[in-house]
Amino acid sequence: MAEPGPDRPYPIEKHELIVHEADTRLIYLDNLDKELDSDLIIFLSRHSSEHPRPLLTVHVTGNIGAAGLGGIAGSLAVASPEWMHAVLGNLENLAPEGYQTTYEVTHHGPTELTTPSFFVEIGSTEKEWTDPHAGYAVARSLLESDPMDTINVLGIGGTHYARRETTIALQSRTAFGHIVHSRFVSSLDSSMIATLVQKSHARAVYIDKKAITPTEMKMVMTALGNLGIPRLSEHELLQIRNISWSTWEKIRRVAEEAVPGSDVSLSSQVKDGTPKVVRLPDELLFETIRINPDGLKAGAGNLPVATLSAKGSLMIPVFITTEENTEHVLHDLISLCVTLICSGETTAVDGDQLIISRARFDPDKARILGIPNGPLYGDLMKGITVNINGREVTPDMVRTRTITCIRIPGLERLI
Repeated sequence: MAEPGPDRPYPIEKHELIVHEADTRLIYLDNLDKELDSDLIIFLSRHSSEHPRPLLTVHVTGNIGAAGLGGIAGSLAVASPEWMHAVLGNLENLAPEGYQTTYEVTHHGPTELTTPSFFVEIGSTEKEWTDPHAGYAVARSLLESDPMDTINVLGIGGTHYARRETTIALQSRTAFGHIVHSRFVSSLDSSMIATLVQKSHARAVYIDKKAITPTEMKMVMTALGNLGIPRLSEHELLQIRNISWSTWEKIRRVAEEAVPGSDVSLSSQVKDGTPKVVRLPDELLFETIRINPDGLKAGAGNLPVATLSAKGSLMIPVFITTEENTEHVLHDLISLCVTLICSGETTAVDGDQLIISRARFDPDKARILGIPNGPLYGDLMKGITVNINGREVTPDMVRTRTITCIRIPGLERLI
């Protein structure tokens, strides 16, 4: 990477910077923003722990419960998720060997700040606090921070070092504001959840469902429903990489209108645009799933589509793409399904009809021909001719053939 200089300034140099030194512990600097004319406060601090290890951490401040370390009980500072996301990503890339980069949950003051703020900390002992490599990593991470268009999210559940939230943020545009430790979830109420959402600038909520109880999950989901805030899974957050939040919301609305309660999975090829529904013949999709579900899943993943599933199904015959892709996506989906079916069954095409001819072993025919249940059944099922009482019985003699016809408009033009 080229070093910044006169022709290539650090991204942070786009902003006016003020260095403010405090003569007291940073956790007690409530209302600091009243002294400063700024739109963002970044606290550079030391992190200590009962179980010390080399750490570089990022978090916003607040007290969800009691005020044990500065601030006011039940009060929260305003987060800057996009800046924390940018710094976290840089720390991960620049951290010295042996250091872990992580979010921390919300857990100390100052709380009385209306200006967005966050802490960046080096932990957890004198050795790390005086390590020039750690200091360089923090300084460089801040200088090179240039926030992207993030998806701001409130995190609920997990331990002090928010492992799941950190992993999600480092792999996506998901930017966490406040993160609630599992031990505080039972004390949350609708008012506190609303405040957490507001001060995280959150569009959605991520819940580490393995870290909270079913009762707590029900309470949180009820509160989110009343607020109209969606809960997004890790899978959903990771797949919203190449589209805007507004496009994701449109896709979800279209999916809900088409198939209420359905789950949506985006391929990496989906881009911003106006979502449109594409439908396949039910029987075409179901036959493809029966014959080659893995091939179908992989093939759809290479197309600019959102696939829908419901009630444990792999996929349902309703797909969502963008308006300009509708025609060629329909063509590609049909071609994919037909190709997979033809590779696994005997097929023929008659006009708009895909004809699937399927033969299966018929035990009733075998019994009529005197074949005893046992190893000879297995041979016949494998296509091996057997002898019974000096008489040859071929596999075709004990098969029943079924014909399935699927009408696909314009099939001859699509294959």
